[in-house]
Amino acid sequence: MLMGSGHREARIHYLDSTFRLLAAGDHVRCAITGVAIPLDELRYWSVARQEAYADAAASLEAERRAGAI
Repeated sequence: MLMGSGHREARIHYLDSTFRLLAAGDHVRCAITGVAIPLDELRYWSVARQEAYADAAASLEAERRAGAI
């Protein structure tokens, strides 16, 4: 976690298997559930939609909503 970034939402650019921090923060929001995801726990996202997901179920729901499955 970055120093001085506590309790702020980070801005992220999602890439294949990694992400780039654009603005400091300690969490991002799940695009499906709205729950805060600490950056050190972020495991699921969509490069195409540039969205983060709290867990595999939220990621699957995003795919369904996008018509990908």
